[in-house]
Amino acid sequence: QVQLVESGGGLVQAGGSLRLSCAASGSTSSRNVMGWFRQAPGKTRDLVADIDSGGTTNYADSVKGRFTISRDIAKATVDLQMNSLKPDDTAVYYCNARIYRLGYGWSHYWGQGTQVTVSS
Repeated sequence: QVQLVESGGGLVQAGGSLRLSCAASGSTSSRNVMGWFRQAPGKTRDLVADIDSGGTTNYADSVKGRFTISRDIAKATVDLQMNSLKPDDTAVYYCNARIYRLGYGWSHYWGQGTQVTVSS
């Protein structure tokens, strides 16, 4: 099992910045992808950004140029720096870990979610 604990989030005015952090613990492996998803009321949970164990990043078009994902493999943490925030970024943000284990394939794990609210 893998546990994900998120921190950060909160209320910010449009144009402001926030930083989300996620710490992973438990049975991880060297082959993994960590990232952030978000879900606004009445909408699906969508990928915001992710980063694999080699450092390759992937971003949703809506956040490119504004958000930056980074990770510290030694500390098993992944951060999301969010700049130039917009009201449309308001959502619950979830940390996600996809872990590959030989013989078992990929397993998905989720954090409890943290609210980000951007006021206009």
